[in-house]
Amino acid sequence: MEDVLDLYAEPYDSERPVVCFDETSTQLLVDVREPLPPQPGRPRRQDYEYRRGGTRNLFLFCEPRTGWCHVAITERRTMQDFAHQMRWLVDTAYPHATVVRVVLDNLNTHRMASLYETFPAVEARRIAKCLEFHHTPKHASWLNMAEIEFSVFSRSCLSGRLPDEATLCGEVQALEMERNEAQARINWRFGIQDARTKLHRLYPSQTKLD
Repeated sequence: MEDVLDLYAEPYDSERPVVCFDETSTQLLVDVREPLPPQPGRPRRQDYEYRRGGTRNLFLFCEPRTGWCHVAITERRTMQDFAHQMRWLVDTAYPHATVVRVVLDNLNTHRMASLYETFPAVEARRIAKCLEFHHTPKHASWLNMAEIEFSVFSRSCLSGRLPDEATLCGEVQALEMERNEAQARINWRFGIQDARTKLHRLYPSQTKLD
């Protein structure tokens, strides 16, 4: 926990950016009956019945200090999918960075081993040398600011019925562009001292020292 909080407290360094990464899935739901458009004094009405159109996975990156985010949509979230996202991060998003420090949770695919499962060893090592993983503790994924960014997308464009991948991509890309143009930053206020005070039960030696 303190490792992640230390990262958040550091001054901004463009050569060693801190990027938060997370993933989620969403269902594609097709209306069986055409919704009725809104009218004066009456909201849009939608039938409760729908048809499932499968699921899609969303990989999200955000750099809280600069107000940048990016969402990639895939059919799956395998080791290979994760590895390709990390190569994109290194080669396309931050080609001039010395190292990209990535905050992410403990999902079993979130390991350097995924690079070696996907790419030849030389290529996997090249990518790995440009990455530094900082995992949140188990049951503490709330420390990952990517979850805050995902909540914005969930409220704004993922809460309604999205019938197909094209519609999903259009909605997500529109919000991504809007937030990047506005440079929407996350105002993180929870630091190490807050953790030691509010989560004192996690510091059994602190009472003895006091």
